Amino acid sequence: MKQRLQFFGAAPEIMKAVSALNKAVDECGLEASLLHLIKLRASQINGCSYCVEMHSREARHDGETEQRLYLVSAWKESPLFSERERAAFAWTDAVTKIADSGVSDDLYAKTLEHFLEEELAKLTVAIGMINIWNRLCVSFHAIHPVAAAKAA
Repeated sequence: MKQRLQFFGAAPEIMKAVSALNKAVDECGLEASLLHLIKLRASQINGCSYCVEMHSREARHDGETEQRLYLVSAWKESPLFSERERAAFAWTDAVTKIADSGVSDDLYAKTLEHFLEEELAKLTVAIGMINIWNRLCVSFHAIHPVAAAKAA
């Protein structure tokens, strides 16, 4: 697949703002391991191979196990995730697919059992952030890291 547009070069000012928000999300105080997992999950839902590869690689680098990474796509059936992680996955699924059925009051209440309101706001921004990256990478066919490595 050929890259359609180099979005950093095409719109540098807005991309600086996107990058600044991304930095704020990464430094918001939520566990890095949780952020890796929700970024991976949203990227799977959105079919962004660039981000799936990148966030899997980053999570492994930070100590995440291969087995847990493999099972993110089947998190509902996997016993390997904590209740907090499972709540984050459910929230990620609903927020990423918000046009399907919104976010129910029941899911909101269940998620608040595992996250403070401040944490839930941060988690929601983090989900929005990865959805922005997914949309940029998928829409413009970002050069996949694996493809770039093969070409080198």
